[in-house]
Amino acid sequence: MSAQTTTYTATLRDIISLDPATGEEVGRATLCSAEDVAHAIERARAAQKAWSALTFRERARVVLNARELVLSEMDEIARLISRESGKPVAEAVAMEIVPTLDLMRYFARRTTRLLKPEKIDIGLYGLMGRSSRVVYRPLGVIGIISPWNFPWAIPLGEVVMALMAGNAVVLKPSELTPMVGLRIAETFRRAGLPEGLLEVVTGDGTTGAALAAAVVDKIMFTGSVATGRRVAEAAAKTLTPVVLELGGKDPMIVFEDADIEAAASAAVWGAFANSGQACASVERCYVHTRVAPQFTARVVEKTRALRQHAGTHPDSDLGAMSSVGQLRTVEEHLRDAVTRGARVLVGGGRPLDLHGGHFHQPTVLADVDHTMMVMREETFGPVLPVMTFADEAEAISLANDSLFGLTASVWTRDVRRGRRVATRIEAGTVMVNEVLYTHGIAQTPWGGVKQSGIGRTHGRLGLMELVAPYHIHVNHLARFEDVWWFNYTPRATELFRGLARRFATGSAWQTLLLAPQMMKRFIERRSKT
Repeated sequence: MSAQTTTYTATLRDIISLDPATGEEVGRATLCSAEDVAHAIERARAAQKAWSALTFRERARVVLNARELVLSEMDEIARLISRESGKPVAEAVAMEIVPTLDLMRYFARRTTRLLKPEKIDIGLYGLMGRSSRVVYRPLGVIGIISPWNFPWAIPLGEVVMALMAGNAVVLKPSELTPMVGLRIAETFRRAGLPEGLLEVVTGDGTTGAALAAAVVDKIMFTGSVATGRRVAEAAAKTLTPVVLELGGKDPMIVFEDADIEAAASAAVWGAFANSGQACASVERCYVHTRVAPQFTARVVEKTRALRQHAGTHPDSDLGAMSSVGQLRTVEEHLRDAVTRGARVLVGGGRPLDLHGGHFHQPTVLADVDHTMMVMREETFGPVLPVMTFADEAEAISLANDSLFGLTASVWTRDVRRGRRVATRIEAGTVMVNEVLYTHGIAQTPWGGVKQSGIGRTHGRLGLMELVAPYHIHVNHLARFEDVWWFNYTPRATELFRGLARRFATGSAWQTLLLAPQMMKRFIERRSKT
């Protein structure tokens, strides 16, 4: 996500959370120091060993208890999310609460199977009485530094996965949405999670920096590329591994055979949901020249129909942006685009009828190109630039012309074509005739390539980021000493040459030809002991 100017007010020990739509105070939270962070990590580490000794079913019981609390208090939680982040209450339910309810159920039910010890096929070594398997153990204490754009869904998903894997968690929520982070901790406390297993350290960038520099067992960070680099640099000093989700500049390709009505609706939702403040938002739309006029006209019409109010208004499609800093980034990108020749088809500025909040109209641009900031840098706001292409090769080239690679979408009635194009796009997730929402699918991995980050969250790949694989190898025929042990003799050397020529082929028949030599080597070794 893009960097933003902090809009909270800090006292000596508190941060004040403000509703970005109204400026009203939502709540206050402690401004945690580096010492506070260190104490939180100590408490988490002390609690983790007993937690890791529990069965998956015992851990799942707590997660499912928390799920029931979320379900019963859904409206209250959604309103809190809306007030802190600015998004509509309906969107808080649809894009934050629904996916996490599904994720909690999935990992509570499936982690036992997903982390089941795995037997390794070791080939011909198995015929020699050997076996190998991998077992998965929790890392210990996971530090989570979460963003403001999805203050419930992103950290809660990572917390659930970390806890189910047997870890403890220290969570640092965004300074713009601290009350949502505290509500997550309160929910798990009421669900019966033992004390210390989920520590929340609220604060500003100094608090996040302290967590990144501390001795934890992994850092999971979601945020800007610039901050992600600083997190990685700090973690490298203690050799702490990191998972970094650093945003995107996600392309949408609309081919001439696409369902134009569906693609236009998807583009509007994909670009303007959460006021465009999603790492997977459509930030570049490439449309085939043959259908561009029809597609663009429908996009403009659908955009004009959107209703913009405070997120708590019952008819709100778009709420406020989360910070004045992010609002200014959008305005800067639009000024640059217009100066370079882009045309504003709808929107283009702050709404005149909404005062006192961080609102920006949903905006559609035409005549854009890759010299413009709006096509190069992460805008992270309600802006949809539309550009045309002539053929498949050009579409792929334009989509890949970015430092980012988080998600992309391809729109065509020819699914075979869609899959073919998807394999050539440089993005962690490529969707065919779908857009934006796959972060909400618990079973699928989430993460990008290039400057969109390192590692994965969600799915089995995400769960594997939260455990350490341990290899256990067993010799079931210990009474027979290995033929490659000391002492080396001419007979041993000749056998080793045979192993190179025959055993290393992987063929059992070839290996059987070595049986006489191996028997002689056994006898030779026994005669020397």
